[in-house]
Amino acid sequence: MRYHTLNDLYVSLLRDLYSAEQQLLIALPVMAQSAVTPKLKEGFELHLTQTQEHVKRLEKIFSGLGESPLGKVSGAMLGLVREGNEIIIGNEPGVVRDAALIMAAQRVEHLEIASYGTAATYAGLLGEEKAAKLLETTLKEEEETDQQLTVVASAINPKAV
Repeated sequence: MRYHTLNDLYVSLLRDLYSAEQQLLIALPVMAQSAVTPKLKEGFELHLTQTQEHVKRLEKIFSGLGESPLGKVSGAMLGLVREGNEIIIGNEPGVVRDAALIMAAQRVEHLEIASYGTAATYAGLLGEEKAAKLLETTLKEEEETDQQLTVVASAINPKAV
Protein backbone atom coordinates (compact mmCIF):
# COMPACT_ATOMS: atom_id res chain seq x y z
CA MET A 1 0.00 0.00 0.00
CA ARG A 2 1.21 3.48 -0.84
CA TYR A 3 0.91 6.27 1.67
CA HIS A 4 0.94 9.87 0.49
CA THR A 5 0.56 11.52 3.90
CA LEU A 6 1.01 10.68 7.55
CA ASN A 7 -2.77 10.83 7.81
CA ASP A 8 -3.03 8.01 5.22
CA LEU A 9 -0.62 5.93 7.29
CA TYR A 10 -2.50 6.77 10.50
CA VAL A 11 -5.89 5.73 9.10
CA SER A 12 -4.39 2.52 7.72
CA LEU A 13 -2.87 1.72 11.12
CA LEU A 14 -6.21 2.40 12.83
CA ARG A 15 -7.93 0.03 10.38
CA ASP A 16 -5.29 -2.59 11.13
CA LEU A 17 -5.93 -2.15 14.86
CA TYR A 18 -9.69 -2.38 14.34
CA SER A 19 -9.25 -5.64 12.43
CA ALA A 20 -6.89 -6.96 15.11
CA GLU A 21 -9.37 -6.17 17.88
CA GLN A 22 -12.21 -7.79 15.91
CA GLN A 23 -10.11 -10.95 15.57
CA LEU A 24 -9.45 -10.92 19.32
CA LEU A 25 -13.17 -10.72 20.05
CA ILE A 26 -13.38 -14.17 18.47
CA ALA A 27 -10.09 -15.60 19.78
CA LEU A 28 -10.25 -14.58 23.45
CA PRO A 29 -13.33 -16.65 24.38
CA VAL A 30 -11.64 -19.70 22.83
CA MET A 31 -8.46 -19.02 24.78
CA ALA A 32 -10.41 -18.55 28.01
CA GLN A 33 -12.28 -21.79 27.47
CA SER A 34 -9.02 -23.61 26.72
CA ALA A 35 -7.12 -22.41 29.79
CA VAL A 36 -7.17 -24.66 32.84
CA THR A 37 -5.57 -22.24 35.29
CA PRO A 38 -8.35 -20.13 36.87
CA LYS A 39 -6.27 -16.91 36.95
CA LEU A 40 -5.41 -17.28 33.27
CA LYS A 41 -9.01 -18.00 32.33
CA GLU A 42 -10.10 -14.96 34.34
CA GLY A 43 -7.43 -12.81 32.68
CA PHE A 44 -8.60 -13.77 29.18
CA GLU A 45 -12.20 -13.01 30.14
CA LEU A 46 -11.20 -9.61 31.52
CA HIS A 47 -9.24 -8.82 28.39
CA LEU A 48 -12.28 -9.70 26.29
CA THR A 49 -14.25 -7.02 28.15
CA GLN A 50 -11.41 -4.55 27.59
CA THR A 51 -11.22 -5.48 23.92
CA GLN A 52 -14.88 -4.60 23.52
CA GLU A 53 -14.04 -1.16 24.93
CA HIS A 54 -11.02 -0.87 22.62
CA VAL A 55 -13.32 -1.46 19.64
CA LYS A 56 -15.71 1.26 20.88
CA ARG A 57 -12.82 3.71 21.25
CA LEU A 58 -11.59 2.98 17.75
CA GLU A 59 -15.11 3.43 16.38
CA LYS A 60 -15.29 6.80 18.14
CA ILE A 61 -11.99 7.83 16.54
CA PHE A 62 -13.17 6.74 13.09
CA SER A 63 -16.40 8.65 13.56
CA GLY A 64 -14.44 11.78 14.43
CA LEU A 65 -12.31 11.32 11.32
CA GLY A 66 -15.32 10.67 9.10
CA GLU A 67 -13.72 7.39 8.03
CA SER A 68 -14.83 3.76 7.99
CA PRO A 69 -12.97 1.28 10.19
CA LEU A 70 -13.40 -1.40 7.55
CA GLY A 71 -11.20 -2.25 4.63
CA LYS A 72 -8.14 -3.90 6.09
CA VAL A 73 -7.29 -7.27 7.59
CA SER A 74 -4.51 -7.36 10.15
CA GLY A 75 -2.23 -10.03 8.76
CA ALA A 76 -0.01 -9.90 11.82
CA MET A 77 -2.93 -10.61 14.16
CA LEU A 78 -4.25 -13.26 11.80
CA GLY A 79 -0.93 -15.09 12.10
CA LEU A 80 -0.79 -14.75 15.88
CA VAL A 81 -4.36 -15.98 16.28
CA ARG A 82 -3.61 -18.92 13.98
CA GLU A 83 -0.60 -19.83 16.11
CA GLY A 84 -2.75 -19.61 19.25
CA ASN A 85 -5.27 -21.98 17.69
CA GLU A 86 -2.47 -24.40 16.80
CA ILE A 87 -1.41 -24.38 20.46
CA ILE A 88 -4.94 -25.21 21.57
CA ILE A 89 -5.49 -27.95 18.97
CA GLY A 90 -2.03 -29.49 19.21
CA ASN A 91 -1.64 -29.76 22.98
CA GLU A 92 -3.43 -31.47 25.82
CA PRO A 93 -5.07 -29.27 28.45
CA GLY A 94 -2.73 -28.50 31.35
CA VAL A 95 -0.05 -26.17 32.61
CA VAL A 96 2.23 -26.61 29.59
CA ARG A 97 -0.56 -25.57 27.24
CA ASP A 98 -1.40 -22.70 29.60
CA ALA A 99 2.24 -21.58 29.47
CA ALA A 100 2.05 -21.69 25.67
CA LEU A 101 -1.20 -19.70 25.73
CA ILE A 102 0.50 -17.04 27.84
CA MET A 103 3.35 -16.93 25.34
CA ALA A 104 0.86 -16.47 22.49
CA ALA A 105 -1.12 -13.85 24.41
CA GLN A 106 2.00 -11.84 25.22
CA ARG A 107 3.00 -11.83 21.57
CA VAL A 108 -0.44 -10.39 20.82
CA GLU A 109 -0.02 -7.78 23.55
CA HIS A 110 3.37 -6.74 22.22
CA LEU A 111 1.91 -6.24 18.74
CA GLU A 112 -0.89 -4.15 20.23
CA ILE A 113 1.49 -2.14 22.42
CA ALA A 114 3.66 -1.27 19.42
CA SER A 115 0.65 -0.43 17.25
CA TYR A 116 -1.24 1.65 19.82
CA GLY A 117 1.92 3.52 20.77
CA THR A 118 2.58 4.42 17.15
CA ALA A 119 -1.07 5.36 16.54
CA ALA A 120 -1.09 7.64 19.60
CA THR A 121 2.08 9.34 18.38
CA TYR A 122 0.61 9.86 14.90
CA ALA A 123 -2.63 11.21 16.39
CA GLY A 124 -0.66 13.74 18.42
CA LEU A 125 1.39 14.83 15.42
CA LEU A 126 -1.79 15.25 13.38
CA GLY A 127 -3.45 17.38 16.06
CA GLU A 128 -5.99 14.68 16.91
CA GLU A 129 -5.69 15.23 20.67
CA LYS A 130 -8.92 13.44 21.66
CA ALA A 131 -7.93 10.43 19.58
CA ALA A 132 -4.42 10.49 21.06
CA LYS A 133 -5.87 10.33 24.58
CA LEU A 134 -8.16 7.43 23.66
CA LEU A 135 -5.27 5.57 22.06
CA GLU A 136 -3.02 6.24 25.07
CA THR A 137 -5.72 4.87 27.39
CA THR A 138 -5.87 1.68 25.37
CA LEU A 139 -2.07 1.51 25.25
CA LYS A 140 -1.92 1.63 29.05
CA GLU A 141 -4.49 -1.16 29.31
CA GLU A 142 -2.50 -3.30 26.87
CA GLU A 143 0.66 -2.73 28.91
CA GLU A 144 -1.19 -3.68 32.10
CA THR A 145 -2.50 -6.85 30.47
CA ASP A 146 1.04 -7.79 29.44
CA GLN A 147 2.22 -7.25 33.03
CA GLN A 148 -0.64 -9.35 34.39
CA LEU A 149 0.25 -12.16 31.99
CA THR A 150 3.82 -12.03 33.28
CA VAL A 151 2.56 -12.42 36.85
CA VAL A 152 0.40 -15.40 35.90
CA ALA A 153 3.32 -16.89 33.94
CA SER A 154 5.53 -16.69 37.02
CA ALA A 155 3.12 -19.10 38.74
CA ILE A 156 2.41 -21.37 35.76
CA ASN A 157 5.82 -21.70 34.11
CA PRO A 158 7.56 -23.42 37.07
CA LYS A 159 4.73 -25.96 37.17
CA ALA A 160 5.23 -26.61 33.45
CA VAL A 161 8.83 -27.63 34.08
